[in-house]
Amino acid sequence: MEEVLKVHGVCKTYGPLKAVDDVSFSLNRGEVLGLLGANGAGKSTVLECILGTKEMDSGTVLLLGENPRANRKQLFQRIGVQFQESGYQDKITVAELCEVTRSLYRNGKNYRELLVRFGLEDKAGSTVNELSGGQKQRLFIILALIPDPEIVFLDELTTGLDARARREVWKYLAQLKAAGLSMLMTSHFMDEVEALCDIIGIMKHGKIIFKGTVEEAIANSPHSRLEEAYLWYTDEEVCVYESI
Repeated sequence: MEEVLKVHGVCKTYGPLKAVDDVSFSLNRGEVLGLLGANGAGKSTVLECILGTKEMDSGTVLLLGENPRANRKQLFQRIGVQFQESGYQDKITVAELCEVTRSLYRNGKNYRELLVRFGLEDKAGSTVNELSGGQKQRLFIILALIPDPEIVFLDELTTGLDARARREVWKYLAQLKAAGLSMLMTSHFMDEVEALCDIIGIMKHGKIIFKGTVEEAIANSPHSRLEEAYLWYTDEEVCVYESI
């Protein structure tokens, strides 16, 4: 299979804190990798190192065969990124934001088709600050897909969405995956992980403490469900995600 992402021995420290400690994994075309862990486990820093927005202390990253620090401009045209927080202007309309985003890419998707797919066609003229939390989350997913990317990075994919909307998002992403789209996602929702991920990596204190399939994660724990297995791996006492 074609490897689209290779992360090897990545380390990142902030003073005495090891935010990312010798992290390695790879992702093939058409696969979905879920990066799991409690807040502060190092997931976001790993994503930033992969995207080249944060300089790592050591290690290597090859994204679509390129060094993301040295070739960010070329890679920008081939990837999509959706983060939980955004700096978009509140007074810009949904259509304007999509239009601006589309103009940045040579071969972007028809954003109006994406608005229909994600149930936001009637919000095209609304400003971003008029959207609900769930509507904003769907908009951020649309913006990540406008480039027609080869690989997309999804941070807490369906936070704020209701059960029906979450499943509609999963269904559409599964279709894109079948067409060859690769995804790296973070999530606290174990049902989402089970629905989408081929491989998972569980992080704790900056390290990956488990890497494999959902089935392997369960089999290597004393539990029969991913929720309990995840808590066992991370020693979390409180469930920080929900099941639907």
